[in-house]
Amino acid sequence: MKKLKFGIIGTCCRGELGDYAHQAANGVEIVAGADIYEEQRRSFAERMKAKQAVVNIYADYREMIEKEKLDGVFITSPDFCHEEQACFALRRKTAVYLEKPIAISIEGADRILRTAKENRTHLMLGHNMRYMEFTNRMREIILSGMIGEVKAIWCRHFVSYGGDAYFRDWHADRRNTCSLLLQKGAHDIDIIHWLANSRSVKVNGIGSLSVYGSIPRRPAGCERLDTLTVQGVWSNSHWPPEAQKDYYPEVNNEDLNMINLQLANGVQACYLQCHFTPDTCRNYTVIGTRGRLENYGDYGKDCSIQVWTRRTDRFQLEGDMTYRMASPEDQPHGGADPKIVQGFIDLLRHGTPPESTPQGARYAVAAGVRGAESIRSGGMMLDIPALPDDLENYDFAALQ
Repeated sequence: MKKLKFGIIGTCCRGELGDYAHQAANGVEIVAGADIYEEQRRSFAERMKAKQAVVNIYADYREMIEKEKLDGVFITSPDFCHEEQACFALRRKTAVYLEKPIAISIEGADRILRTAKENRTHLMLGHNMRYMEFTNRMREIILSGMIGEVKAIWCRHFVSYGGDAYFRDWHADRRNTCSLLLQKGAHDIDIIHWLANSRSVKVNGIGSLSVYGSIPRRPAGCERLDTLTVQGVWSNSHWPPEAQKDYYPEVNNEDLNMINLQLANGVQACYLQCHFTPDTCRNYTVIGTRGRLENYGDYGKDCSIQVWTRRTDRFQLEGDMTYRMASPEDQPHGGADPKIVQGFIDLLRHGTPPESTPQGARYAVAAGVRGAESIRSGGMMLDIPALPDDLENYDFAALQ
């Protein structure tokens, strides 16, 4: 079986995702990592040492790619770096696992897809929610016909940790993200498209910087946190929102987003996102011509899917059928992370098509970008551009 050598760009936080690829007994190794920060390079080296891995460390990702002759690279750097780094690797025939969102603009996403196609190099996107147990079970129920033909999908996303994860660091500034409809919402928009088996063609929305715009900020020049990553400051004691301080010097992304989506196949959807709730929950409702399903929780022992298929006069908390999930609570994202990394390995070794696709990632970003534009222009309904036909129909797994 072909041996594979991988590198990681952006070695901490989501960079730890790439650690799952180090499977020496299986002929797969992490051999190098690149990061602009010394302490993150040091942390990466320590993690790899614990796995008995010898790795080369770089401050410049370009040097790593040029020197190491990698089979693939995990790009888990901040969103605004994705386009430049992915295109550099793809032009050098290095397969790319790119953390979502694919880019922070529609044009940037299209350039990445174009570069992968022109260089006939594998590109896989880190939409790990396609590997979660509850999303796959919802999709199975839909495909079984149990709730009939899907007509509406609603997603509510409560983010209790939003103030720590997205407003204390670079995420707070739209120049780095476009909108949190991309950084956070790309997951759910992609799943909406996946469950509906379609893509959004129109979007409108409303939103605001409702709470975090008035929180005291760090002074200009203090953009970077003193801790190794933003996770170092996460705490449930950071409550209530109005009592917080030391936020990013520039805060201009909305902390409350609501968008309506018209899909190409007639399905109508909405996505609602709030970053100052006391609890964390991702809740989908899918309504078909013969029933409705709804999930409670993402993973762990308390995660379930309820399905209603009989008419009643009032709401029943328990559906006519209940599906309980078994995904582990002690693994990131309910075990989806090691599964999606294995998907990248299988893509390179066997040409196995992954569940996440470059086209799907692009359409999630396109809906988020246009949704943000609508919010910032008074809620106008905006068209979402389609991919050029050659990219729409290109098989990035088969490398035509």
